[in-house]
Amino acid sequence: MTNYFKSVDGVHGGHDGGWASTPPASTERDTAPLAVVIGTGFGGLAAAIRLSVKGYRVQMLEKLDAPGGRAYVHKQDGFTFDAGPTIITLPHLIAELFTLCGQRMEDHVDLRLMSPFYRIRFDDGSHFDYSNDDESMLDQIARISPEDVQGFKNLIKASERCFQLGFVELGMVAFESVTDVIKAMPNLIKMQAWRSIYSLVAQHIKHPKLRIVMSFHPLLIGGNPYSVTCVYSLIHSLERRWGVHSAMGGTGAIVRELVKLLHDRKVPIRYNAPVTQIRVENGRASGVELESDEFIAADIVVSNADAAWTYRHLIAPQHRRHWTDKRIAKGNYSSGLFVWYFGTDRKYEDVPHHMMVLGPRYKGLLQDIFKNHTLSKDFSLYLYRPTATDPSLAPEGCDSFYALSVVPNLSSGTDWAAVGEQYRQAIATALQESVLPDLNQHVVSSRFTTPQDFQDRLWSYKGAGFGLEPILQQSAWFRPHNRSQDVKDLYLVGASSQPGAGVPSVLMSAKMLEQVVPDVKSFA
Repeated sequence: MTNYFKSVDGVHGGHDGGWASTPPASTERDTAPLAVVIGTGFGGLAAAIRLSVKGYRVQMLEKLDAPGGRAYVHKQDGFTFDAGPTIITLPHLIAELFTLCGQRMEDHVDLRLMSPFYRIRFDDGSHFDYSNDDESMLDQIARISPEDVQGFKNLIKASERCFQLGFVELGMVAFESVTDVIKAMPNLIKMQAWRSIYSLVAQHIKHPKLRIVMSFHPLLIGGNPYSVTCVYSLIHSLERRWGVHSAMGGTGAIVRELVKLLHDRKVPIRYNAPVTQIRVENGRASGVELESDEFIAADIVVSNADAAWTYRHLIAPQHRRHWTDKRIAKGNYSSGLFVWYFGTDRKYEDVPHHMMVLGPRYKGLLQDIFKNHTLSKDFSLYLYRPTATDPSLAPEGCDSFYALSVVPNLSSGTDWAAVGEQYRQAIATALQESVLPDLNQHVVSSRFTTPQDFQDRLWSYKGAGFGLEPILQQSAWFRPHNRSQDVKDLYLVGASSQPGAGVPSVLMSAKMLEQVVPDVKSFA
């Protein structure tokens, strides 16, 4: 392990033991088929809820000491740090899980609409507040580049077209066969899905600053705007319709409430229980082996672990005809992430909840990250300040932050144990010189995570933050299927499987199980 647990005062963070790992035992012997779910990220939790409602007995296994996976929560020095996802869109997908359990999300999770969604700060100090307020957006565009006002309107029309063709009509297609791809071809052609999102934006928007504002979204799911399919322009429409939300208590509060739903449904979760092998017998997943050498038999296995890691490290090669070691190694993987979590003993009231602090380069930096696999000296940052909305996430008078830098995955060969602290210091200096004056003298809690930690701690192949990069050739049928192509009774959910990364897509991957997992009666 590298610097994942480093902190200013040496405190290792961790949890207060508040997670109930085993619900009350049933007094009646349950003979329903057993589904073992590996991992308690959003995909695993949603899958467990849906399978439980479907009639399965469910056993969840988690490598870490608490739930969440990439949405793990660090508590340190009185500060609460969301480890990963912080932007909540399509809240109705979360609400569905509560509805399935006969409850209302609003009684458990307090989501707040962000306004603006994001502030994009350019290297020259100017900024753009991105929202779904058309009047505000058009006013800001007109101040920067009047000729792009109509271009923005045209871009939104293109986004709406991708929303209808890509999300409404294809979003829940499991893409299990080439026939599914053939049926989708007319929609893909209408969207010109072979084009990049940056290319689509550049067709309508001329000013370089506005091109960045309208094309940066794929970076939040590990993709390069210059190569990710323009289908992802539908994100503009998703955000315009349903907004961008944040949860009071942080994203971890959503995880906590989903765990409570499972507890109420008598679904046990075992922590500190790494799965080291999915046992395959007669071509089907028969259960899992743990690091402790314990074997848990199962009727079906659902992996919320990284798909490449699942195939490469949990399933013996002789059982993999599609996802061979060679195919896995040849994939184009998403970026890595360097995330610095820090707390300050003062508040920075001018900094909004979500902010992009851009460096001097855009295309060149992305080229270094995704093509050259080189760690550059310059960077752009996503700065997350949840205490702008929820002061309870820090001690009184303090602020909680994380600064996320998109970096190359481990293909770069970067020795993060050697350079991690130096990189953190560079980020601190850049923030101090831009939006957080006197930062270094006010930091009272600190820790960071690197792509090496994603590999070592989260078992993410190549330390990639989001599995395969979401380019067209690695989307839909070409992405790991929710029903394994190699092993019967094995299913995959999460960012690295269909349909892709981001909290909404991950929740949709769990919903897709309802199309492919057999009815419990078939096991009778």
